[in-house]
Amino acid sequence: MKHLLASCCAVVLAAFSLILCSCGKEKETLHIYNWGNYMSDDVIAKFEKENDCKIVLDLFDSNESMYAKLKAGAGGYDLVVPSSYTAFMMNEQNMLEHLDHSKIPNVDQYFDKKYSSLSSDKEMAYTVPYFVSFTGIGYNAAKVQDFKPTWKMFERSDLKGRTTLLNDPREVIGCALRAIGIEDVNSTDQAQIDKAVAQAKIWKTQIAKFGVDDAVAALASGEFYLVQNYSGDVLQAAMENPDVRFVIPEEGSTVTFDNFAIMKDSAHKDLAYKFINFIYRPEICAENMNVIQYVTPHKTAVDLVDDELKNNPAFTIPEADFARCVPLRDMGEKNTVFNKAWDRIREE
Repeated sequence: MKHLLASCCAVVLAAFSLILCSCGKEKETLHIYNWGNYMSDDVIAKFEKENDCKIVLDLFDSNESMYAKLKAGAGGYDLVVPSSYTAFMMNEQNMLEHLDHSKIPNVDQYFDKKYSSLSSDKEMAYTVPYFVSFTGIGYNAAKVQDFKPTWKMFERSDLKGRTTLLNDPREVIGCALRAIGIEDVNSTDQAQIDKAVAQAKIWKTQIAKFGVDDAVAALASGEFYLVQNYSGDVLQAAMENPDVRFVIPEEGSTVTFDNFAIMKDSAHKDLAYKFINFIYRPEICAENMNVIQYVTPHKTAVDLVDDELKNNPAFTIPEADFARCVPLRDMGEKNTVFNKAWDRIREE
């Protein structure tokens, strides 16, 4: 009986020790710094389950705020999602890991190279394109009478207080340049910049605010009638309100990639590689696009999305509209031209 009791106690103690060990083992955690409303919760949950890990997601609303936070010393991020012009600058400052493509075979297999011309990193040396982001006008067709696809809509007095611009200097200045007939959204010519600032200040007198995610939510709710915003964000609003539309203005606009980039000081690089490769798995990529409503430059996944999304011209951008969009580029030391211009636009 003593031997039996001793054996039982040993089994119980061993089991209890095993439980304590398993409880004490923390799951590997991938820290991602991303735009708001830019990744499917179900896709995140699937990756966590498949890799027995945890994802912590922090959000930003502009490239400038993301970059400023990282430069101020915010650490611990493994994967970030900057637009191309910001990623270029971050790479120049040795902030990003140069990619080992043997760890992301899905990217090499499925990336649609017709989009390479839009990228500052054509060889994907330090970035992997996540979504293509077209900037245009989102509007509520039930609220805006006699709508025309032009940036001049932001000058209409009957819409005063019901419009918003992006909280992003490159987007606002770039689109202001197009609005005044200058094709190069990356122009640093001071005379052209001065004209763009004057145009943007006219828009500023009409708008309710500068914003991104909250502006699109207010477009869906009917609070705002007209917004400068990104194609996918406006499509998300259209899912809530069928009166919401998206157009690229006739004067032209901007386009950029939002990219996956692994931080040089990431503590979980292998897990970051796994996540990028996971997102480029065709069925996962299509699932993510169905929710987020942006286009991933993927050879096959774009054919797997829901028909309603696939047939929407705000998702499958017509070639004529595509041709009127100029990629934003990092301008190196000349970026100060845009920063100073932005200060002039935002000043009271």
